[in-house]
Amino acid sequence: MDKFDVVIIGSGPGGYIAAIRAGQLGLKTALIEKDKELGGTCLNVGCIPSKALLTSSDHFIFVKKEAAKHGIVIDGARFDLAKMQQRKDKVVKTFNTGVRSLMKTNKVTVLEGTGTITAPGKVSIKSSTGETQEIETKNIVIATGSAPVELPFAKFDGKTIVSSTEALAFSEAPNKLVVIGAGAVGLELGSVWNRLGSEVTMLEFLPRIALGFDLELSNLLQRLLTAQGMTFHLDTKVSAVKVENGRATVTATRDGQEVKFDADKVLVSVGRRMPTRSSFQWGAAHSRTVWAPKKSASNSMKKSELKWTNISAQTWKAFTPSAT
Repeated sequence: MDKFDVVIIGSGPGGYIAAIRAGQLGLKTALIEKDKELGGTCLNVGCIPSKALLTSSDHFIFVKKEAAKHGIVIDGARFDLAKMQQRKDKVVKTFNTGVRSLMKTNKVTVLEGTGTITAPGKVSIKSSTGETQEIETKNIVIATGSAPVELPFAKFDGKTIVSSTEALAFSEAPNKLVVIGAGAVGLELGSVWNRLGSEVTMLEFLPRIALGFDLELSNLLQRLLTAQGMTFHLDTKVSAVKVENGRATVTATRDGQEVKFDADKVLVSVGRRMPTRSSFQWGAAHSRTVWAPKKSASNSMKKSELKWTNISAQTWKAFTPSAT
């Protein structure tokens, strides 16, 4: 059985950065990732691909609406969505290669599969082929990221009702796109598909978009996006999404009145949640060891400055969601 100083479950920005630092500090480190590529949601189906599409669609809008102002006349400008998606995938692949190279440089062992904490200091890894490997470790870092929140009345089907993952990979721009949730994810992807010709309707439960941003900035952003062609319905509570013959009807309540919206695609972007607790299985009496730095990590931090914290099963249960 292989033994490590630290095992990190999850290779997203939290996980792979922790792996790099652990390697730099001389710790024998293993990084477990269930997906084929490293980088987690952010790199593969989140921040990086969405910014790639935002950039490409912004170039198209410049050519279509702004270039002539600079004396650049391009008649019949059109976009090739397949090539846009290819460029997006190439950007992601470049980052994937970079992360894997950093693991090699810092002598981090990468293990493919789903990690399960079976006992204190023991992790079982089940690969995609069904093979199981057991390893031992002094310490464990749980960096499993997040998953899209699914509404009980709008279950993801990957075709008509989609999460951000599917919305990043549309093969064609939907004629009508309804986005439930006007946070960062919904606004970014709604903006992309609006630029590429979709009629985008944003439904937001709160009286403002982009919660967490300064209110003045949120209002300015809404005005800019409205001018670009997006439609916003605030203080609107969605209560049902019905799919029939490949199209969806979204039912909501606004100002006490029921309203309906037709759509080819419905993007549910109401937030993200911690992965199900079933990802971290253990006996009730076991304690967990997780990593927390005594101070902000820096290049000058020494191995002796790392603090390893034991968390009891009862304490963990208090802040871990039930398995779904």
